[in-house]
Amino acid sequence: MEKFWQERRSGSLIQRPENHRDSYERDRARIIHSAAFRRLQSKTQVLGVTDGDFHRTRLTHSMEVAQIAKGIVTQLAGKNKFLPPVDLVEAISLAHDIGHPPFGHGGELALNTMMRYWGGFEGNGQTLRLLSKLEAHTPGFGLNLTRRSLLGVIKYPVNYSLLIKKSVEDEKSVKVHPPKCFHDSELDVFDWIMKPFSNNDRELFSSYIHPTEFKVGKTQFHSLDTSIMELADDISYAVHDFEDGVALKLITRDVWDDVESRVDPLWLNKMGLKNVRQDIFNSEDDFNHSRKRAIGGLVHALIISAQIIEVEGFESSILNSNVVLTQEAQVLLDVLKEITTKYIIKSQSGQTIEYKGRHLVTRLFEAISSDPEMLMPKDFVSVYKRQETESESKRVICDYIAGMSDAYAGKIYSRLFIPGSGTAFDLL
Repeated sequence: MEKFWQERRSGSLIQRPENHRDSYERDRARIIHSAAFRRLQSKTQVLGVTDGDFHRTRLTHSMEVAQIAKGIVTQLAGKNKFLPPVDLVEAISLAHDIGHPPFGHGGELALNTMMRYWGGFEGNGQTLRLLSKLEAHTPGFGLNLTRRSLLGVIKYPVNYSLLIKKSVEDEKSVKVHPPKCFHDSELDVFDWIMKPFSNNDRELFSSYIHPTEFKVGKTQFHSLDTSIMELADDISYAVHDFEDGVALKLITRDVWDDVESRVDPLWLNKMGLKNVRQDIFNSEDDFNHSRKRAIGGLVHALIISAQIIEVEGFESSILNSNVVLTQEAQVLLDVLKEITTKYIIKSQSGQTIEYKGRHLVTRLFEAISSDPEMLMPKDFVSVYKRQETESESKRVICDYIAGMSDAYAGKIYSRLFIPGSGTAFDLL
């Protein structure tokens, strides 16, 4: 069965002399060396990339997710023979945010609103599109990754048109939230990924909670590999973005009281976290040594609390198991995520960043759509001209904007809309 998971959609593989890497090592290398991965260094994670030099970007977040995922696999070694190799889980984790647009959630919201009549936009869906079709390596096949790597990055295994809500209000809305999905344009890729599974597994894996007039639909399952990546993503988001909030004084000492009031104190003590409040908010530690140790302790406690559970109904070993946290650890994770959302994402600073990103990306989409052959680079114009339908043409514009870094999008915006900003001789 393993040979099916190491297959590539192109059906071919470049053979280089004395190349001793396995398939998943090659996947990881292709991701690290891709342009889309490099651009993550200038894409917003939670706080704007120009708002300081301490907090995470999409790139450093992705690297931390890969390290945590590796720790989870190492912790669970020997408990399930179908656990992904370390190289594979690192590749999946490094790639998991590669499709996210500039300015984080604000950019995603803007692109989905602009694309609501032409197939929508969702950051995770764009990740699959980039890896399987757009990124430069194998023409027509993107990075031409293995089947199992592509399966691992699919967090939501249902396509966009099946999950969108049926409300007519979206036709006039300035904010249309996307369902968590992959794009209809990658149905062919998804079908190829799912070929090794039985009919029963394919049908169950793609089952979903149907949308209503007021709510988008929701997927229900993901693979074993994805569950590890998603848990690592949640840990990184909850703990490391929490640390960013502390460093920027958006999260204060009093906030930790909410954690201690809801998390089992015996569990905290068992995990060596009895003094974590004092260590995180130690004002006498000039270089924050104790805070860094405390953050490391939180991450470690969550990693060693990972466990494998059975998912009923599936035949395949890659689908019938998932990795989750113990109940006590999940409570801690949930509280940290709530704090991060409340004090960072929903803060005035966070909301300002989101609004700015949404506004900027919306204006760029409107401008480029008005004259794409004049305003897009030559390679995108060439692809644009080959499209046969309006939906396909709009998708090319969407791909161009989604691939921008925050800095590049800002430069294009300034050149188009701010008088006296930018000249024909400025490099972008």
